[in-house]
Amino acid sequence: QKIKTMSRSVIFCLFIFFNAALYCEAFQSLFIKSPCSISTSSLFAGGFGSVGKGKKNGSGKKIRKVSGHSGSGSKPLRIAANTFDKIYEEFGSESVNDLYVRSLDNDESTFWFVGKSARKLKGQTGESVPTAHEAVISQKRLILEYAKTLRPQNLGGPFSKRLEVWIAPGNSEMDTAQNKVALEKVDGGVSDISDTFSVNDVGYNPEIYVGDEVKDGGLRVKRDSEGRPVKAAFEINASA
Repeated sequence: QKIKTMSRSVIFCLFIFFNAALYCEAFQSLFIKSPCSISTSSLFAGGFGSVGKGKKNGSGKKIRKVSGHSGSGSKPLRIAANTFDKIYEEFGSESVNDLYVRSLDNDESTFWFVGKSARKLKGQTGESVPTAHEAVISQKRLILEYAKTLRPQNLGGPFSKRLEVWIAPGNSEMDTAQNKVALEKVDGGVSDISDTFSVNDVGYNPEIYVGDEVKDGGLRVKRDSEGRPVKAAFEINASA
């Protein structure tokens, strides 16, 4: 699996770009693709969202709250990325779900890949093991705010009012692109998260665009309103 990483030497530059009016293109151009293990611990140094107190219980807060405007700090995104790295290293693909976002105000049939969520399967901080849906709901605002900056042409501005998050099995990008995988919608809000849940047990690995992807967009798939492929499955590089 190809994972996108960046050198720690450009973190300071990222801080500047993330707070600039045109930060998205500059930010994404710093990254490279590398066929190595997932590593997002050094991705974010400033400028995305702001950490909030969230709703607390005995196991810690339920959500990663962000302010929704650039320049207010990247702490929640950085924490989410660091946590994802640790969870993925310990539990692998079984702990991961791929994340897709669509805008009902843009193209309802197009689902954009925006990254991955991860959840602890044991040894968690909270009293219960997080579900796949709790891992998304607890970070939903963070995921959507990032998605709007990743693909503003289709998910930002006037298209950002009605966004949905859908999930697929972890590391299934190839099968999803080949129409072999259906997507599952994540519904609900904070009230649907268990009181025994802790956001410390989940993480988020954001998608990064490089090169032509910045202008043309990265992975996206076509699905119907139930998340099912609208065309037959196919094989890449299959004989004609």
